[in-house]
Amino acid sequence: MPIEVLQPGLSTTVQDLGRIGYYDVGIPPSGALDQYSLLAANLLVGNADDAAGLEVVYQGPQLRFTAPTVVAVTGAEMVPRINGEERPQWEGFEVNEGDVLDFDYLRAGARAYIGLAGGIAVEPVLGSRSTYALGAMGGYEGRPLQKGDALPTPDDAKGIQGRSVPDDLRPQFGPEGEIRVVMGLYDHRLTKDGRRTFLETDWTLTPVADRIGFRYKGAELEFVEREAPFGAGSDPSNIVDAPYPIGSIQVPGGAEPIVLHRDAVSGGGYVMVATVISGDLDMVAQSAPKSKTRFVEVDLDGALAARRTYKERAARLRDALG
Repeated sequence: MPIEVLQPGLSTTVQDLGRIGYYDVGIPPSGALDQYSLLAANLLVGNADDAAGLEVVYQGPQLRFTAPTVVAVTGAEMVPRINGEERPQWEGFEVNEGDVLDFDYLRAGARAYIGLAGGIAVEPVLGSRSTYALGAMGGYEGRPLQKGDALPTPDDAKGIQGRSVPDDLRPQFGPEGEIRVVMGLYDHRLTKDGRRTFLETDWTLTPVADRIGFRYKGAELEFVEREAPFGAGSDPSNIVDAPYPIGSIQVPGGAEPIVLHRDAVSGGGYVMVATVISGDLDMVAQSAPKSKTRFVEVDLDGALAARRTYKERAARLRDALG
């Protein structure tokens, strides 16, 4: 039975864990920016890991249910309400036919995730139900939700209620944080002072923070003087085009670093001074404008250790939720 969108919120999209395997032809993975929170929302209602849910940015939607189901809300602190009565986050709860879900104001973090029993049953595109709005692909008609949309859900989805994520597996979101990075591939284009400035500055996230990239301000970075190579632009941060990994950080003009996220283009002509490790991309996703970030250098061994820790936490979550 469909779920009716009474109000869409600021930007609400259908997302799963992503569209893997097409970045080499320019199609980014998309998927939930905070993968752990979507995983938790799915497990809470009894879904498979990769079921499609809703990613909510800054301001929640208003949804009306046309059949009983089970819902869970995780991620940013944005208290859900059923018919005006508050419901807990990080727990599964029942809703009945005719119930309306809406949200209190955002208190911490940036993105909340709504898991629904059976998931959102839009058609997969290239193996994923995730919305890639820049390419008008996937999700619900390839775009964020609009008033009047009707989200399809499986008719036979039962769901599981009463599950709750243990406190020690619930992430905390604050106005300050450290994001771990591996320096390179082009950090040699920075002077020693430029490199030090990058790592020692408390960067402030600007309002330019979406699924494509997160732009920060706080200092200007000094580049090594050079004669621009053939095929590169005149900006000191220009290079001959190269592929961009998810999480890579470019600094056009030496000011306002941009962390590229899951809807970013796959390549371009700016240096990548560092790359956010995979284990910290969720934290980037939960950064709100005006929050403070310090980039902390780790080596490849440290990045791999952090990835193992991230996977172990996800495994503990699965164990805790049966």
